[in-house]
Amino acid sequence: MDVNWQADLDRWLAPFVAALRHKTRARMCPAYIAGLIGPGDRKSIQPMATRAGEVNYDQLHHFVTAGVWDSASLEAALLKKADGLVGDEAGFLVFDDTALPKKGSHSVGVAPQYASSLGKTANCQSLVSVTLASHEVPVMVCLRLFLPESWIDDRERMARAGVPKDRQTALTKPEIAIAEIDRVIASGARFGCVLADSGYGSSGTFRQALSERGLLWAVGLSRRQNVYPADVALIFPVAKAGKRRKYHIPDQPPVAAEAMLAKGKWRRVSWRRGTKGRLTCLFAARRVRVADGHKHRMLDNRVQCMPGDEVWLVGERRSTGEQKYYVSNLPADASLKMLVATIKARWVCEQAHQQLKEELGLDHFEGRSWTGLHRHALMTMIAYAFLQSRRLKAAGEKKNRGTAATAEHAGRQASHPRPLRAASTPAMPAL
Repeated sequence: MDVNWQADLDRWLAPFVAALRHKTRARMCPAYIAGLIGPGDRKSIQPMATRAGEVNYDQLHHFVTAGVWDSASLEAALLKKADGLVGDEAGFLVFDDTALPKKGSHSVGVAPQYASSLGKTANCQSLVSVTLASHEVPVMVCLRLFLPESWIDDRERMARAGVPKDRQTALTKPEIAIAEIDRVIASGARFGCVLADSGYGSSGTFRQALSERGLLWAVGLSRRQNVYPADVALIFPVAKAGKRRKYHIPDQPPVAAEAMLAKGKWRRVSWRRGTKGRLTCLFAARRVRVADGHKHRMLDNRVQCMPGDEVWLVGERRSTGEQKYYVSNLPADASLKMLVATIKARWVCEQAHQQLKEELGLDHFEGRSWTGLHRHALMTMIAYAFLQSRRLKAAGEKKNRGTAATAEHAGRQASHPRPLRAASTPAMPAL
């Protein structure tokens, strides 16, 4: 491994340092990020300061938790860097959650809540993550803390943790995601399709917000979500007595997503090569209209949601017996293979989560404040983007030397890098 990575880091961080506009902060930012990248298992402030030597604990701690600087300018610089690395009209913007397990109850946002990475409810902080990706190469561009109800209902607790006034309100994860989509679009970062799991995709408001912005999307869906066949028609039923109905109603009843595909044609589809060979599962797809339109009261006094826009409903049957469902507004002529490849492109964010935690210490921050947590998360994302830039550059140089490396191989190297052995000189670890 090139031992001059720190000199490269200083050059690469120039836009971030310029955005800080302060001599001392201009020293602390590279020192903090170098501490995250450099050797050592623990990436909290104390051990990083001990290893650095040039800066002390108080300086690093003040920079992250109390320094007077605005993260927005660094977040904008990160988006610009990410777009330069993986921005692509055929790329993806991926939304997901990542959990940071915590003990106690004082760290901002900590509460017993479902942690997808653990597959169970645990005492943790839950962050909405935003990843820009193309050719299987992810660059994470945002991490935003979700505040559970137990925090929203406790103003004093939020004040102690330094939660900003504009965030001391109940926001769902899809609502947080929509605000971040607008920020990414405003930055000019390029992507072609939004991906998300069912925690976001099951929200009709989230899907409608994506469509209103003219975006393509492929998201997870609850198997219980009601849908109509694509050929559903709206009719005026003839009333035997009383006033004529004012509104149309569907001529067919809705059924659950899993029931809609139960008798469909299931085909085995492969979407990419994994470490143990091609990844394949059984998939089925059908054009439907999701029952997420305006609500009407039916003749039998039931309240029923009307059909929405026509979309693809996709089902997946895994070898374990588990079934997953997805919905997408990709064109009506999209092939099943295209639908599957798009849906499965979401996995790169899970790789990014794992690498940010295991190699860059995303979950090592020991402070309790809103500001400290978000600044630490921002530093880990900047460090990750720098490492991705070096890997892509190295893969490109290897290809130019006449090797058989392809763009797809370069993507796999960036998303499945092989750790290197520690050198006698502090070397940059490969995630």
